[in-house]
Amino acid sequence: MELHLERLPKSLELARKGDNAVLRYIDERLLPGELRIDETDDWKVAVEAVKTLAIRGAPALGIAGAAALTLWVQQACNSDDLARIAEEIASARPTAVNLRWGVERALTRLKELSCPSMEMAASALFDLVQAMQDEDERANRAMGAHGAALLEQGAKVLTHCNAGSLATYYYGTALGVVYAAAEQGKIARVYADETRPVGQGARMTAWELARVGVPVTLICDNMAASLMAQGKVDAVIVGADRIARNGDTANKIGTYGVAVLAQAHGIPFYVAAPTSTIDSNLENGSQIIIEQRSAQEVLRDPIEGVDVYNPAFDVTPARLITRIITENGVYEPQSLFAS
Repeated sequence: MELHLERLPKSLELARKGDNAVLRYIDERLLPGELRIDETDDWKVAVEAVKTLAIRGAPALGIAGAAALTLWVQQACNSDDLARIAEEIASARPTAVNLRWGVERALTRLKELSCPSMEMAASALFDLVQAMQDEDERANRAMGAHGAALLEQGAKVLTHCNAGSLATYYYGTALGVVYAAAEQGKIARVYADETRPVGQGARMTAWELARVGVPVTLICDNMAASLMAQGKVDAVIVGADRIARNGDTANKIGTYGVAVLAQAHGIPFYVAAPTSTIDSNLENGSQIIIEQRSAQEVLRDPIEGVDVYNPAFDVTPARLITRIITENGVYEPQSLFAS
């Protein structure tokens, strides 16, 4: 296997353009047909990109949240509006805790400054986002190293949704484990669930893995059980959007079903996520707010008399999770907070 990790994309980046900060991001709605990088200095455009899934993935959303507040500050730093704008950004998507975490980090940085000018505040937040980007890559690479140690040579891995470089600043969480293991020659193949209804696995995970040279097979979501029964899956690795104190984990809809199947077939089920995805305020997964999305994602043309249920996430109980992989190490779900 010849790997080309240099082909991994950065999903988003806050950068300088002249005297201003701009947010550059891949419009992930267009993948795999078009790899387009958009650019904006408008915080409202950044928030809309988050709402419409042009920017997605828990770690990427944390950076996007802090970046959006940075763009607002450089345009209109009015302290009377700060709390309202911050809340508008943080609530753009309710399930992924990283979005609010990123906004709160930016707010904390502003509070640390003593009566800053607009220029000083914008500069300080720009530096913060730059640091967050570097932190994200370091965390992902550490997760990759910890997770790779769990896999045997010739491992066949199943994943759900996209938790790769496209879901982070760079490298990936669940796919970061795959990349680290692939560099050690451990990965025989990755099976990517298509991940209905938006197709993050079909449009992003399969594209990303093929781009860097990891052997990948795309499957429909309802094929996972058959694949496991044939002995073609050695481990399942997924990302996370929020982890409660007891280890219950919210991830893209369909993850819970994959975890049930993995347990039924005696296959280890791993969750890879940075510590910023852990919500210490929630005792268990029943307290996680599940985002409900448009019916048009499931049924483009409405049918009279037909209602559509479209939760973006589900919650996998800790008892179905073999280990949680973070940048700090590998933990049993129930002992995550005791470590």
